Amino acid sequence: MKRSEKCARIQRILDELHPHVPVPLDHVDPFTLLVAVVLSAQCTDARVNQVTPALFALASTPQAMSRLSVERIREVIRPCGLSPQKARALQGLSEILVREHGGTVPADLEALERLPGVGHKTASVVMSQAFGVPAFPVDTHIHRLAARWGLSPGTTVERTERDLRRAFPESAWNKLHLQIIYFGRSHCPALRHDLAHCPICSWAAPSRLRRKAARGAKPGTRRRATR
Repeated sequence: MKRSEKCARIQRILDELHPHVPVPLDHVDPFTLLVAVVLSAQCTDARVNQVTPALFALASTPQAMSRLSVERIREVIRPCGLSPQKARALQGLSEILVREHGGTVPADLEALERLPGVGHKTASVVMSQAFGVPAFPVDTHIHRLAARWGLSPGTTVERTERDLRRAFPESAWNKLHLQIIYFGRSHCPALRHDLAHCPICSWAAPSRLRRKAARGAKPGTRRRATR
């Protein structure tokens, strides 16, 4: 099967299984999305969604967040883990947004990446889901599945993103990013994955992985991506 045919078939299956893909992090605007994505580092989306209502009740704008002390932010976001670093990042990025961007989140990837606590993946999520700019953020699910499907060797997150951007049409990136995440959660877990019965891995996985599955071995996974 040609690579283009494989990608088209993957898209068809994802469209059937996950036609509607809301952003899993609750938010109402670019700033609340940015905050939620920062909090999601090494934390589940479900836990973030439990924490953000209390945080946004205190501060739902850069202006309000910049006026909170780091310790006050930390008290609220503690359940998300890494609270000291995340609290400093949220307070710091809010001050920069007020001081340098008029209190708004810039629709600019490089400007976002310069904010405290905002890496390439976080900035890409905001660009794609808040501003509709084509991007292909790679999280742990996408990194894992791209390797399982033979679309990228999975050596680095950067390589995976580059390979996926080449494999799929730009117009599909923003939806595909979310579809692959939902598929990874529902059908393609990191552990105890039944490759032979997976709607995509069963035919898209490289032959070496399918041979392992046929012998009863669990397919190996590549190095996990970081948020």
